[in-house]
Amino acid sequence: MKILISADMEGATGVTWPADVLPGTPQWERCRAMFTSDVNAAVLGFYDGGADRVVINEAHWTMRNLLLERLDARAEMLTGRHKSLSMVEGVQRGDVDGIAFVGYHTGAGSEGVLAHTYLANSITGVWLNGTRASEGLLNAHVVAEYGVPVILVTGDDLTCVDAAGYAPGAVTVAVKDHVSRYAAVCRTPARTAADIRAAAKEATALAVRRDPVPGGGPYTVELEFDAEHLAMSATVVPGVRRSGERRVAYTSETMYEGIRAFKAVTTVVSAAVEEQYG
Repeated sequence: MKILISADMEGATGVTWPADVLPGTPQWERCRAMFTSDVNAAVLGFYDGGADRVVINEAHWTMRNLLLERLDARAEMLTGRHKSLSMVEGVQRGDVDGIAFVGYHTGAGSEGVLAHTYLANSITGVWLNGTRASEGLLNAHVVAEYGVPVILVTGDDLTCVDAAGYAPGAVTVAVKDHVSRYAAVCRTPARTAADIRAAAKEATALAVRRDPVPGGGPYTVELEFDAEHLAMSATVVPGVRRSGERRVAYTSETMYEGIRAFKAVTTVVSAAVEEQYG
């Protein structure tokens, strides 16, 4: 049994502030250890539950945040950027039985600690076929095309609520409770590690590969930005059209195509952001 962990950082233990997740800051260095603790707890729990192989895909920012030397020796880690499926890279190989979203968060425009979708700012909302979408929801649709169930989600309490909408059967762990976008009531790393390990062990029983869901589309993704010129910039991506003054939309037949187009749009838009005016 092979488990894939998609590891993001905003939903990690103790993280509440931009500096906690921005590579190179002293706070990021401190929070890397707690992020690694959460991920390692999931690794240990999956092995406790009978997994044969656990692979971690780094999914935050530069995708070079976890401390490899602190992970269980049985684990493997894919680190670094420029991957075909970004946050869920590896699921397309056809040998993954279940995926865990560790350190996830709510989407842009929603309540939640460090809530956003791909870009820290600039994007004020994302919708998939009319439903407000987080990264978790988008990625859940991608992995479904490969028959891989989402079996575990960790993050703040509102992330767990969000997960109930896109992975109702998954085990969830709240490592902190939302107070505002930049504040939370946090549990200690020792407590969250124990909770995540126990949840991962339980979730292993859910790792049963399903029939892939190809052709579930069409999928229409709509993005709203905080400035009109960002919507204009996004239309350089083929197939992306204006759907409002600050909105664009595109339609894909598969979520494989959909998430790759999403990455293209966010890459173009991030390059169009000016330092002072956004």
